[in-house]
Amino acid sequence: MQEHGGNLDVARQHFGGGTEDWIDLSTGINRVPYPVLDVGPSGWSALPSQSDIESLHEAARHAYGTTAPIVALAGAQAAIQLLPRLAGRGRARILAPTYNEYAAVLSASGWDVAEVSDLAALAGADLAVVVNPNNPDGMRHDRGELLALLPRVGRLVIDESFADAVPDVSLASEAGRPGLVILRSFGKFYGLAGLRLGFALGSTADVAALAAMAGPWPVSGPAIAIGRRALRDDDWARATTARLARDAVRLDAMARPQGWSLVGGTPLFRLYETGDALAAQEMLARGHIWSRVFGQRAGWLRLGLPGDESEWSRLAAVLAREQIA
Repeated sequence: MQEHGGNLDVARQHFGGGTEDWIDLSTGINRVPYPVLDVGPSGWSALPSQSDIESLHEAARHAYGTTAPIVALAGAQAAIQLLPRLAGRGRARILAPTYNEYAAVLSASGWDVAEVSDLAALAGADLAVVVNPNNPDGMRHDRGELLALLPRVGRLVIDESFADAVPDVSLASEAGRPGLVILRSFGKFYGLAGLRLGFALGSTADVAALAAMAGPWPVSGPAIAIGRRALRDDDWARATTARLARDAVRLDAMARPQGWSLVGGTPLFRLYETGDALAAQEMLARGHIWSRVFGQRAGWLRLGLPGDESEWSRLAAVLAREQIA
C-alpha cells in the first residue's frame, strides 16, 4: 500500500480520539459535499442498466464540456489500475513529484518506469503521465504544451482529478484524440469520495478497452443516481468553485503567522513549507486535526480546506494556541 491522506487510523493510534473527534484535512476532498438525496429503492436493489450508465456518461460530458467517448469507473484510481493493460509493456515516464500510485501500479505490471522533472523529458515514452493540476504542489501546465506532447509519446495520460475547481486547465474538450486519455475524479470536488466514482475520457478504442476491462457493472446504482444529478447541477458547481477559491485564500492567511510559506496548491488543498512538517503535523494532531506529510520532503505539509465555520474556528484555535505557546 502506498502512503496516502485519509489515514485517520494512524492519527487515532498515535493521538487518540474517535473518528468523529477528528477534522481530516489530510486529503483534497471537499468537506462541504454535494447534498445526497434519496436514490430510491431501485438504486440499491436493481443492477444498473446500460441506459442508466449512459445517462451518467451524458451528465459527465455535460459537466466536463466534451462530446468524447467516456467510461464511468469506481474512482480515478480504478482507471489507474487498468492503465498498464491498455498497451504492451514499455517505457512509462511520469512527471514528478506527483501522486504515488502511478509509479507503483506501472512498476508492478512490469513497465520500465522513470519519474522526470519536466515535460520535455516525457518525449519518447510509450506511456506519459501528467497530473494537472498536480498533486501535491498544484502545478498547472499549459494546454498547448500538453497537446504538443501527443505526437511525441505513445499515449498521454492527463489526470485531472483536481480540475473541477479550475476548469480552464482541462483538456476534456480535446478528448477523443488518438493517444490522449483524461482521468477525472468525482469524489474530490463533490466531496463524496466514498461513492467511488470517476471517469476516463479518450479515443473510441481506448475507452472501449477500459470499459471491457472494467466489466458490465463498473459503478453502483447509488453512484449513478447521485452522480448524474450532481454533474448537471451547474449552480452548485459555480457556487462551490467560488467558495473554494475564497477559502483557499483564507487558509493561506491563517498559515502565514506560523511562518509557513505557500509552495502551491489548488482550491481543494494547500501545500506549505513548514521547515519541519512532522512537528507541524503533531501540533495540529494534538487538536485532532489531521494533515499530510511527505517522506521525501521534510518540510512539506498539505492541508485540505476546512468545511463549516466550526471547523475553521477549531483550526484557528489550534494555530493560535501554538503561537501563544
